[in-house]
Amino acid sequence: MLVVGDVMLDRYWFGDVARISPEAPVPVVLVKTEDERLGGAANVAWNCKELGARTRLLSVVGKDEPGAKLAKLLKQKRIDASLHRDAKLDTTLKLRVIARHQQLLRIDFERPPSREVLASKLEEFKQALADCDVVILSDYGKGGLTHIAEMIRSARRAGKRVLVDPKGDDYARYKGASVITPNVAELREVIGRWQDEKDLRQRAQALLGRLGLEALLLTRGEDGMTLFTKRKPVTIKAEAREVFDVTGAGDTVIAAMAVMLAAGAGLEAAMRIANRAAGVVVGKLGTATATPAELFGQSSNPSSKKG
Repeated sequence: MLVVGDVMLDRYWFGDVARISPEAPVPVVLVKTEDERLGGAANVAWNCKELGARTRLLSVVGKDEPGAKLAKLLKQKRIDASLHRDAKLDTTLKLRVIARHQQLLRIDFERPPSREVLASKLEEFKQALADCDVVILSDYGKGGLTHIAEMIRSARRAGKRVLVDPKGDDYARYKGASVITPNVAELREVIGRWQDEKDLRQRAQALLGRLGLEALLLTRGEDGMTLFTKRKPVTIKAEAREVFDVTGAGDTVIAAMAVMLAAGAGLEAAMRIANRAAGVVVGKLGTATATPAELFGQSSNPSSKKG
């Protein structure tokens, strides 16, 4: 797997709330513990690796403490990561304050990267294509995928499937990709509000045609997923037993989908495993992964699930 996109550090402060501040009507959180997780494209790469795929990550970070922490976490997870450093960039950091199992506040720190660093990453991307089976482009709209259209063209010329987790209202830049995986809010931003399932199918099919996609996988939260191809759409129900935290669920979906396709599964079979993986991670706190044991049982592995 070759994963490219916007990485971020997810930082969690856990504490207790026993009183309201005398300065303003806000809770006072006494922080007791701290945790840090891989976020964004780094979380996608982590999910791919946990599912048994050899994974390489390309991204850009700042020359700062969060960037150094990300590099350390990736090394601890044994993920092959090439992180370009840009002194003009603030590594994206999401700080969440949690008390009594509830998220009270999220604070984001970020600054877009320079074009110079992105250009150097593009050349490395082209060189890395020969050693991968599937490419994942994880677009969080932070500026790390300025050259995404050229990346898609290069990957497709090399005969690689390209999966994109999209962002924003300009999907023209994803033209030629194999599969895109928007959620409901993201798709509505592009095709508008649909009246019913028939209207959704028509709009999704039109988008498939305009972009030349193999498939569009719509993640619908508690309503499951719908796979749109040139054939009749397939909708499956969500498998979550209990939803604890939806953070990073989209990362898990695209990672599981890509790994299954690389292992030889068909689109529908890959979607069903991705749906199962999402059901696993939403039952965990923060960005998390689903393991082969959780998806297939101890004696199975992704390469044995073909469709």
